[in-house]
Amino acid sequence: MLMIKGTQIINTDRLLLRKYEACDAPDMFKNWANDSEVTKFLSWKPHNNVEDTKEIIEQWVNKYENNIYNWAIELKEISEVIGDISIVKLDETSYSCEIGYCMSRKYWSMGIMSESLTAVIDYLFSEVGFNRIAAMHDTNNIASGKVMLKSGMRYEGTLRQAKVHDKKDFYDLALYSILKDDWIKE
Repeated sequence: MLMIKGTQIINTDRLLLRKYEACDAPDMFKNWANDSEVTKFLSWKPHNNVEDTKEIIEQWVNKYENNIYNWAIELKEISEVIGDISIVKLDETSYSCEIGYCMSRKYWSMGIMSESLTAVIDYLFSEVGFNRIAAMHDTNNIASGKVMLKSGMRYEGTLRQAKVHDKKDFYDLALYSILKDDWIKE
């Protein structure tokens, strides 16, 4: 049985994973929400202004009472929110979920997202009781697949033309997962 705990604080060496607060909107907007390079492979467009960001954070904050899983990634060294990691799909019946994430371009290739994903995987297996955790990425976003592999996930296959950009360009999704049995062995 899943122990629905929602977003709880997770500490790593460099990071504080925590619930969003309204005051995070300027950091989120500045660090990634307005960056077309960050959102290029995501399902949403860059925010036009900080008001867009404030609105989405307000929605997330209001959903925390429903035990959603959505962490702001705060870099302890600068006390600034630099990214996001969350459960984007949850299936309580099969004890499984799918994780999505994004982060400021300034901090790419520093192992920060792998550190975040590993910490969230550990929490979801040890504290919540999931059996399977999956993640997917646009096959053109090779770095995201590397994050998944570093976090202990295994490549399962490619979903051909599974999504569409701008209602015209189809793209493939690479699927990765980790099972609780795999996690226990590691």
